[in-house]
Amino acid sequence: MTNQEELAKNPSSLQAFIDDLYSKYESLQDGAVANYIPELAKVDPELFAISIVNVNGEIYEVGDYQQLFTIQSISKVFAYGLALMDHGRDYILTRVGVEPTGDAFNAIVLDEQSKRPYNPMVNAGAIATTSLIKGSDATERLNRMLNMFQKYIGHDVFVDISVFTSERTTGHRNRAMAHLMLNFGMIDKPIDEALDLYFQQCAVMVNCHDLAVMAATLAHKGVNPITNEQAIKSCYVKDILSVMYTCGMYNFAGEWAYKVGIPAKSGISGGIIAVVPNKMGIAVFSPRLDARGNSVRGVKVCEELSQRLGLHLFECSPFVNS
Repeated sequence: MTNQEELAKNPSSLQAFIDDLYSKYESLQDGAVANYIPELAKVDPELFAISIVNVNGEIYEVGDYQQLFTIQSISKVFAYGLALMDHGRDYILTRVGVEPTGDAFNAIVLDEQSKRPYNPMVNAGAIATTSLIKGSDATERLNRMLNMFQKYIGHDVFVDISVFTSERTTGHRNRAMAHLMLNFGMIDKPIDEALDLYFQQCAVMVNCHDLAVMAATLAHKGVNPITNEQAIKSCYVKDILSVMYTCGMYNFAGEWAYKVGIPAKSGISGGIIAVVPNKMGIAVFSPRLDARGNSVRGVKVCEELSQRLGLHLFECSPFVNS
């Protein structure tokens, strides 16, 4: 089996390693597909892909990496970056905190003292963040959002209308959060436009390869390693990665930081992205989720990648420091 030293000397052997990981976890049947959004319940639970893109633009992938699915909560990472670009970190901090929470991602709760949502990776914080994206009207704000995704991915993206409609129809908890934040002045009217944009960003279609490129862009100081286009100012990348590290895996974030040790974000469609700064972006797609809403296979793959390659931010290894 591939080890750290071999990969440090010959990164091309990474392909054989992820092939082995795919074979190892392909038969894992734990977890269940998300069903509280009706359209998501229709996905094939057997889909599985691993993609890695390094900052030099080299690509390693296996499985169903071209299969499209909706980005869901992974979009929160990039919407947060756009809001930072629009307003700067000081203003964003007046509306959305950066503290981890042990609550579920869809908890209807705000910080008791500040009345802010706890962080931009939970639903309340993401709705507040999305409400801050600039534009003269709903169409301009959506176009700016889609253009932002295009820069990270390297090609145009689109919203799955059926998933958007499904989320819009069943999103009563998200509406409750929005009204609570409106009451405390954390978001402004019209909240229906902010909610629609939030549902639309979650329904953007991507594949596992796209997610790996997006993660690699964050690893590469905001520059897409395939197109060389600057997707976000480099000064905001550390803000994004910090919040991903502490909050990106919901109420599994502490154990993730302990075991895997790199910034990451999950989504209920089964995607996980992970960022190894200055090295690579990792993406895994598998729709079966655990009780916290994280991909079961995705967590297992990332844990083993981190352990075998020495990717933990606080671990000194030949691979990370080469």
